[in-house]
Amino acid sequence: MSVFEHLMNGFATSFLWYNLLFAFVGVIIGTAVGVLPGIGPMSGVALLIPVTSSVTSGIGLGPAEAATSSIILLAGVYYGAMYGGSTTSILLNTPGESSSVVTALDGYQMAKKGRAGAALSIAAIGSFVAGLVSLIGLVFLAEPLSNVALSFGPAEYFSLMLLGLCAVSGLAGKSMTKALIMTVFGLLLATIGMDNVSGVARFTFDNPILYAGLEFLTIAVGMFALGEVFKTIIDNDKSNGKIAKIGRVMPTKQDLKDSAAPITRGSLLGFFIGVLPGAGATLASFFSYITEKKISKNPEKFGKGAIEGVAAPESANNASSGGAMIPLLTLGIPGSGTTAILMGAFMMYNIQPGPLLFDKHPEVAWGLIASMFIGNVMLLVLNMPLVKVFAKIIDTPTRYLLPIIVAISIFGVYAVQVSIFDLMVLLGCGLLGYIFTKHDYPIAPLVLALVLGPMIENNMRRALTASNGDFSIFVTKPLSVVFLVCALLWIAIPLILKMRGKKVLVNEEG
Repeated sequence: MSVFEHLMNGFATSFLWYNLLFAFVGVIIGTAVGVLPGIGPMSGVALLIPVTSSVTSGIGLGPAEAATSSIILLAGVYYGAMYGGSTTSILLNTPGESSSVVTALDGYQMAKKGRAGAALSIAAIGSFVAGLVSLIGLVFLAEPLSNVALSFGPAEYFSLMLLGLCAVSGLAGKSMTKALIMTVFGLLLATIGMDNVSGVARFTFDNPILYAGLEFLTIAVGMFALGEVFKTIIDNDKSNGKIAKIGRVMPTKQDLKDSAAPITRGSLLGFFIGVLPGAGATLASFFSYITEKKISKNPEKFGKGAIEGVAAPESANNASSGGAMIPLLTLGIPGSGTTAILMGAFMMYNIQPGPLLFDKHPEVAWGLIASMFIGNVMLLVLNMPLVKVFAKIIDTPTRYLLPIIVAISIFGVYAVQVSIFDLMVLLGCGLLGYIFTKHDYPIAPLVLALVLGPMIENNMRRALTASNGDFSIFVTKPLSVVFLVCALLWIAIPLILKMRGKKVLVNEEG
């Protein structure tokens, strides 16, 4: 079958009434999650995984349909949140998530000049165009890349997953040492449970509950969602900024003319940065902003309300979220914290992202890609007229918001395994999440290591079994060597730059 036929089948799947509903609900929740400062796409997606599994079983969907619908909703939350973060950046000068930090530089200045509506609408148009660019790239690159990946052996997969870990660790948080500590901590947590090869119990302390290992969902929801709740309560972290008024929403012809080239450049740059594991949306938005400032005839207007300073980074951060889906779907390598959580959702439904996804589960892969096209249109149609409504969400008092987050966390985690022990782990992870965040320890590398840890171990042992315990198998395979060298450079280059006193851009979203 051709790519076009696969895509048409994907549209047939995504146009089913319940999948349209899931896509719609996903982008609405995603936009709300992005608008609310502090929650972010990682917390939003982690929080909704158990909810989606309950809803899909509640409406009587089979295992394959339930998996497709759940992933469609979670992906909608992901790219909806990437857009929603721009609203608080522009209106409050408070980024909803780290990738919207750059948008605040010019967006808030535009809002102060009474042009908040124009800034928000250009952000929506830029997000829409970027979404289309990244999805077209995803359609044409997905199958060729997965076909290449089919030729990988266990040694190549081990090295590729190691590259994924090093990429996120090398560019996460403010300190590489702290990021590497969190990566190792995640790998240690991943070893808890029964060893798949020898059947020996590891770090279980003879407690049968731990034989199956720690539930990924419990740790993700605890670290991100409950961690934010503890942060808000303990630090009394409330946003009291004054919201800028939104006047005319539609941009002028001059606004569109000034934004066309930055949107195109930001979309392309964001897509290619998004494909790189570990780079992510924050890096994409920084690079696109710097690029626009470098090539502008009037660089002095940046930081004072230049519409190009809103159009380029917003396009880049949305294009990167589409780009990040490519390594996830084709290679089974999550390049960011949010895609690691999405990968955890795939695995909860016994679907392994990677080269076999397009052969074994084409309805899931192509249904997801087609739903992202539909979701992008929904986002544009919703966000242009309803921008004032979404702005009102910022005013939601924390006394209402926090109990809702806690309730969803507890009921969602309990529903997965019906275990009180999981609730205790959830609470402990929430406190740990708060402590880590307070001391600038990035959580994304931990989550990524937790997901990739068992796969790294299995592939390493398979490779060593094939080579009779000879570790040289990892350096005699050409592709494996390339991945290992890239992994080493990804850690070494930022380290060398920092030692030479250069400022290194970091990706706090992971």
